[in-house]
Amino acid sequence: MSRDISQSESEYMLLFRGTDWHKGLPPETVRTVMDQWYDWFDRLAEEGRATSGHPLAYEGKIVSGKRGQTIIDGPFVESKEAIGGYFLLHVENEEEAVEIAKNCPGLEHGVQVEVRPVVEFCPSGELADQPAEQLQG
Repeated sequence: MSRDISQSESEYMLLFRGTDWHKGLPPETVRTVMDQWYDWFDRLAEEGRATSGHPLAYEGKIVSGKRGQTIIDGPFVESKEAIGGYFLLHVENEEEAVEIAKNCPGLEHGVQVEVRPVVEFCPSGELADQPAEQLQG
């Protein structure tokens, strides 16, 4: 039962923080939580509220510094802040996105869910378009 995305709906991203939630849990518990997670996403997708979602690999590169001259291995699995995956939602408002986030099966195992609106324009770019006197006041 899919629904059409209306003009009044917004996009929100759920970012799942914490990649070590499964440590110390028996394999059966990890499998149960993962099955719950997949069922949760499938239900949201069938309802038309989730349009994309994927886990992220534990390894990658972090690029920083002027012109990207610093490249280090990361993110670091042991970091509590590492992002383990995401869902892209189409919902009416932030409250609906937060209510969806509250159903994350990983919450009781230490996962944190960050709810962020997807915006049309970069906030930094919008600041650059303002006259300097407005930014100083």
